[in-house]
Amino acid sequence: MNKINLCGLTAEEIFRIIQPKGFNYNHAFAITNTIYKKRRSDFSRISNFPNKLKARLAEIAIPGSYEPIASEISNDKTIKYLFRNPEGKQFETVYIPDGKRNTVCISTQSGCRMGCPFCVTAKYGFHGNLSAGDIINQIISIPPAEKVTHVVFMGMGEPMDNLENVVKATGIISAEWGMAISPRNITVSTVGILPAVELFLERSGCNLTLSLYSPYEDERINVIPAEKKYPALKIIEIMKNIPLKKKRRLSIAYVLIKDINDTDHHLSGLKKMLGGSGIRVNLLPYHPVKNDENEPSSDERMHYFKHNLVISGISASVRKSRGADISAACGLLASGLKHD
Repeated sequence: MNKINLCGLTAEEIFRIIQPKGFNYNHAFAITNTIYKKRRSDFSRISNFPNKLKARLAEIAIPGSYEPIASEISNDKTIKYLFRNPEGKQFETVYIPDGKRNTVCISTQSGCRMGCPFCVTAKYGFHGNLSAGDIINQIISIPPAEKVTHVVFMGMGEPMDNLENVVKATGIISAEWGMAISPRNITVSTVGILPAVELFLERSGCNLTLSLYSPYEDERINVIPAEKKYPALKIIEIMKNIPLKKKRRLSIAYVLIKDINDTDHHLSGLKKMLGGSGIRVNLLPYHPVKNDENEPSSDERMHYFKHNLVISGISASVRKSRGADISAACGLLASGLKHD
């Protein structure tokens, strides 16, 4: 009999598995608490589990967690982890310590099929969706797991291309029986798959970030192929009109490239697109890849953008790069993975 992987299951799903043998929901809650909060993988050593429950779990299930196979640490203390799941799919995870805020950047796919030319992950190709268990495992199986305060779905893959597993994973991360991390501390990034974005906003209370590149359709379509089918303007219109839950944040990720999308023309386009919307703009530095002639915008230019957005009534911030020296920064994941 193939045993059930418990990592990635909800308390309700585990309850349905153990209920026929006379166990109740409190037992299911204890199991999820053990996996997601205590991060234990050997149920036989847990003193407050009934022996009958331990025996039943040993018979039908495995915890389903697995450790990274490699790691690399940056000069700024960012750590990149390489995982390989039981099916052989490879993916990377990044842990970013920053004082009291400790963020883990997780992947939702092995590779990606969105085809954005500036992204190294796209060059790796698409090797499959990650399960909810694979997604959760990137948090609970890294050594600093107990320090994690924030989770961002900004690693390898397009989260909206794996919507069901992403929504399930965010539910586990935020549930009291799960990791109990507030939805306001969970952010999911997308290039914009419109039907999935609508469903995500309805079914999850987590933050959403749209990767924009340019406020102009004819420029964005050359870099983000999804623009052809799902124009950013339509997605932003949905973001503007969605009733926001308390402290939920909707934002734009705007990577600044020197003389490409950092001109006053682009700044004017951002103001027109986002004015009065309440959508925040996160300005990020561009990370050149090998044989890349493009350059990141200067710090002065990034702060010029921020200043002009803010004085026009648009909330904006400049995000500093982390882990670039180990290819852990935005757009660089998968650079160390071998192609099949």
